[in-house]
Amino acid sequence: MYPRFLMPGSKPFDPLELARETERIACRGDERKYTAFYATGVYGGIATGYVVGCCLRCFYCWSGFERDFPEFFGRFFGPEEAMERIKRAAQRFGVDKARISGGEPTLCKRHLLGLLEAFQDTGLRLFILETNGILLGADRSYVRALSRFERIHVRVSLKAGYPSAFTERTGAVQEAFELPFRAIEALLDEGISFHVAAMTDPRIMPEEERRALIERLAEIDPVVAANLEEELCDPYETTLVRMMAYGVDPAEFFGRGPRR
Repeated sequence: MYPRFLMPGSKPFDPLELARETERIACRGDERKYTAFYATGVYGGIATGYVVGCCLRCFYCWSGFERDFPEFFGRFFGPEEAMERIKRAAQRFGVDKARISGGEPTLCKRHLLGLLEAFQDTGLRLFILETNGILLGADRSYVRALSRFERIHVRVSLKAGYPSAFTERTGAVQEAFELPFRAIEALLDEGISFHVAAMTDPRIMPEEERRALIERLAEIDPVVAANLEEELCDPYETTLVRMMAYGVDPAEFFGRGPRR
């Protein structure tokens, strides 16, 4: 059964298999499903194509319901057409950076590589590739393929410091916990610009686990650990729905406020 919301008692899934199932819905040759193209204020202003589908089911996720029901949202765009839409959004809002977001950008590999090819001719300054690291950690050749592109920066978003917590928060099997760390090692080896982010909101991640996560990163590279971007959970409408499905009371959760 295709997993939708993470709920108490949910059976852990293989995120690589979920990636394949999602690609059968959201990918078609080198095309991928998108829901919108516009600019936002993050990263100092960035033009964004919003994609359909992900291979994790984080209970605090902000993305739209196209994450959970990819068959019902979006329409297919080829890489050149998608990048043209992103470029137009950049021109309209006067920004010089690009990304795809709202789902897992590394799904639909042919599309992403074609999109990055098209980006090279846009004149935009930077493409930020946001990823949970699952597919990059499972396929070193994917990281190697990314290394040939100029003006890209990868943001790897970690979900947990322990395998058990990874499963509890994402729904994925504990064995997949290692994949994002392998992605980080591969990015280092290939010389790709990147940084690491982590959902270290103290309402989600205890301090002991946070320290373990930072120590693990320091073992890979002290500079990576020192530059960790720490995320807080925000009360998006979709986040509230997913929390309720997960058995968390949003009013109680957000009423506490983040503290360390």
